[in-house]
Amino acid sequence: MKKTSLPALLSGALLSLTLSLSLSLTACADSVEANIKKTLQKQLGAGAPIETIAKTPYSGLYEVKIGSEIIYTDAEAKYIFIGRIVEAETSKDMTEARLEEVNKIKFADLPLDLAAKTVKGNGKRVIAVFEDPNCGYCKRFRKTLAEMNDITVYTFMYPILGEDSKTKVKNIWCSADRAKAWDDWMLNAKAPAAAPASCTAAANDKVVEIGRKLGVTGTPTVFFTDGTRVPGALDAKKLEARLAALK
Repeated sequence: MKKTSLPALLSGALLSLTLSLSLSLTACADSVEANIKKTLQKQLGAGAPIETIAKTPYSGLYEVKIGSEIIYTDAEAKYIFIGRIVEAETSKDMTEARLEEVNKIKFADLPLDLAAKTVKGNGKRVIAVFEDPNCGYCKRFRKTLAEMNDITVYTFMYPILGEDSKTKVKNIWCSADRAKAWDDWMLNAKAPAAAPASCTAAANDKVVEIGRKLGVTGTPTVFFTDGTRVPGALDAKKLEARLAALK
């Protein structure tokens, strides 16, 4: 019978020990995250479903993703930290960077046929935006877009601010020129004509459903072709910088 050398035996034992420790540590990590989820979910309630939990490199904090937002907690879920983590040396907003990463979408998967399309100049730069017709910040952003050149804007009419928003969206969607009707209202407060009885709101309902799936909780929300998003009304300088940074 062939004898196994001592180095080979030690090597095998070390490999076995390493695998055991690795499995043990993985199980331990899973257990911590499971306990955090169980504890926090009980406190937050079913209306705030926890999607993922991950340990961060920041002093033992755990990142908890709820919808499109991130909060932090300790290993025992005794404390909740709601806010931004900023790297002191560089002033980089680490929370914002993570939010962009975890909330990325596939731009090509957006149902652009449900959006009003506006092309300015060569239209090479492309964005999609979710807007409510009664949103003041959306109207401010629309003024910024009106001053932009060489851009294509897909506007998803997202009526989340009440019944009047739904009515306006339906009337605009049923207009002969949706993009013009939207700008007429958002820029000049020119209300659209009432939708004919034959025009349904099925497309608008689909947009609301899509927005909820994407975690769009406020308007405007801007999506870029790299899949990142920015909630809120960007000014021209910031929008130009984001578009210039796209590959």
